[in-house]
Amino acid sequence: MIMNWKIQKLLNGETIVSKEPGNSMLPILRSKQPVVLEPVNWEDCEAGDIVFCKVRGNCFTHLVKGKNVKRGLLIGNNRGRINGWTKNVYGKVIEILPMS
Repeated sequence: MIMNWKIQKLLNGETIVSKEPGNSMLPILRSKQPVVLEPVNWEDCEAGDIVFCKVRGNCFTHLVKGKNVKRGLLIGNNRGRINGWTKNVYGKVIEILPMS
């Protein structure tokens, strides 16, 4: 199985620029708006952070809605949808870049 290149770079400690399609994070992020992701452990995230993570096999740049020591982070979009709990958190948005 080929690992997502973004996950690979973040696991290697690299800070990357990512553009994710979709409008589920409006008005915070527009579709394909570039963001700077720095590597992070799920334990270092709090509710309100925007993270790059994997939930049930899908990668998202989504909001942290909650945190639980046993279950990890509760991930959702900015439209009220909840994706689920995960500890597979690879990056945290440290900057939202302007659309080019």
